[in-house]
Amino acid sequence: MIAVVALAAALGLLAGAGANRAAGRFPSDGTAGPHARWAVRPPVLELATAVLFALVAARFGLAWELPAFLAVTGAGVLLTVIDLRHRLLPNRVIAPAAGVTAALLTVAAAAEGSWDLLLRAGLGAVGLFAGYLVMALISPRSLGMGDVKLAGLVGLPLGWLGWNAVLLGAAAGFVVQAALALLLLAARRIGLRSELPFGPAMLLGAAVAVAVGSPTP
Repeated sequence: MIAVVALAAALGLLAGAGANRAAGRFPSDGTAGPHARWAVRPPVLELATAVLFALVAARFGLAWELPAFLAVTGAGVLLTVIDLRHRLLPNRVIAPAAGVTAALLTVAAAAEGSWDLLLRAGLGAVGLFAGYLVMALISPRSLGMGDVKLAGLVGLPLGWLGWNAVLLGAAAGFVVQAALALLLLAARRIGLRSELPFGPAMLLGAAVAVAVGSPTP
């Protein structure tokens, strides 16, 4: 277990460095001015990602689903930084992350014979995507399509863990967002009409659900 956690932490350092550079260069399509070499001054993001990877490894141990959850964690770090800096959750990050996560969960299902968990992961992704899409259509100022697509991504690992994790992750995201808004209002960092990116709160809510949930039949 210690070796697995240590290896995951080392991978987290690399993933954090990659995310830091990618976020610093975003959007890297010629539409913005000169980009910073880093989004966050090193080694803050690198160490934070290493800790997250270590916690995920400690949570699952040497399990077949561990690579999938590490992949989601790495993508979540990158998406969080981009959303905080640009108020955007880019398709070019979400789509590959969803594909890699689905592929890794498929490998885990094949190795363990857990096809029911894979099916539930897919249903969890579809369910969260559909739920957030309805909310975005009802209140487009509160949720964007990036949030809807991110819901589909986090629905994969949460669905693998169980429907309780799906529901907890979705609810916890709104609770985190509300708590953060109240704290910022109290500190006079935002006004009543200010809009906060929702992606980081969604990812933190999903992390809470992963931390307390476990795969159920």
